[in-house]
Amino acid sequence: MAKTARLPLEGVRIADVTVVWAGPHVTQLLGEWGADIIRVEPINRIQPFSRGGDSVVTKEQAEAMGKAGQPTGSYPNFDPGLDRWNRNAGFNAHSRNKRSMACDFTTPEGKEAFIRLLKVSDAFIENNVPVTINKAGLDWDAVKEINPRLVMLRMPAFGLEGPYGNFRAFGTHVEGMIGHHLIRGYPEAGPDYTGEAFTADAMAGVLGALSIVMGLRHRERTGRGQHIEMPLAESFMPVLGEFIMDYTMNKRVTEPQGNRHPSHAPHGVYPTAGNDQWLAIDVDSDAMFAALCACLGKPELAEDERFRGQLERWKRRDELDREIATLTRTSSKEALFHQLQAAGVNAAPVNNEVETLADPQLNARDWFKTIEMPTVGTHKYPGYLFKMERTPDEVRLPPPLLGEHNEEIYLDLLGYSRAEYDAMVAQGIVGTTYAPEVLAAAQRGG
Repeated sequence: MAKTARLPLEGVRIADVTVVWAGPHVTQLLGEWGADIIRVEPINRIQPFSRGGDSVVTKEQAEAMGKAGQPTGSYPNFDPGLDRWNRNAGFNAHSRNKRSMACDFTTPEGKEAFIRLLKVSDAFIENNVPVTINKAGLDWDAVKEINPRLVMLRMPAFGLEGPYGNFRAFGTHVEGMIGHHLIRGYPEAGPDYTGEAFTADAMAGVLGALSIVMGLRHRERTGRGQHIEMPLAESFMPVLGEFIMDYTMNKRVTEPQGNRHPSHAPHGVYPTAGNDQWLAIDVDSDAMFAALCACLGKPELAEDERFRGQLERWKRRDELDREIATLTRTSSKEALFHQLQAAGVNAAPVNNEVETLADPQLNARDWFKTIEMPTVGTHKYPGYLFKMERTPDEVRLPPPLLGEHNEEIYLDLLGYSRAEYDAMVAQGIVGTTYAPEVLAAAQRGG
């Protein structure tokens, strides 16, 4: 069936002042479906933990970090190059379909340019610590006077008000404070073994995109803009609703869950043949347990008195896990995955990046996107979260270089004259690289 040329959010323009991942993930999703995302970035200071400009490493250091599994090593060929802020995989992964405008709204000239942008935008999204936006005079009370039809999304860690209002936090800190790290930890180990997942950031991206669409719908119905406050902590906490209610109803504090399930057994990740190869299995009925035992070549285990019935299996889950691990460790995870699925058993291999890129299901659906980017090269990127019938899902723009779209935004969209634009470039307010003194300070680590 032929696809149409229009995207659902075509014609929507968004001023993007986001950092790290949660906020950029919102604009990534909106940009994928047609919104014009204008990323506002200063060049007279480096936004921390965003483009990677504040991370100064050599190629040798990046190679060592990459071998150790640290994302700081994520440069093409492990080479930061002379413009590491354009080559950082953490930034580029979520920045396709966006434009970059060099602008610092904490300066008078930058604020004037940003106000011009707000006047021709439909939404303004930011996830900075609240005091940053408030000091710049760009809170909701000010913004709605600039553009009464604007939708503004603010994504503080804990809220715009309250005792934690101006606390700084990443998703992992938020997850720790609201209990997620403890719950998903392992019973035999402390939370320091849990590792980072940044689930709160991922969820915030989806909810933030939804909130913008709802805000635009509100504007369509009323003619007025909307102020949306979506704290990272509060937007993620409903995921833990079951555990919170278990305490409010039963006064029971949930212990670390690890790979376990509240009622299913076996339920976990089990070793298979090869070095560090694993298979995830989830059994939720007697029939499925019998099918699992048959596939593992030990059908009599399903009749063992210790494991007859779901409750008995759950009570003896440690003992059962040891039995299952003994049976799985001689099989290929891929072969066992298909065998169990054919028998109606919930199972899936635990794949690394190389195996995921080669996954036949994802490749059959053309899920990965091949993107060519100047100074970075051509690489595969993660695909879109969903597909829409008769709707294109091609990448329209590669991740933007710093300030790449300055001229078209300042001259064509915001109405600056060439002389005004050139003067801002001469003053170091607009450009396509960070100021020399900024790079020198980053090199010194200050």
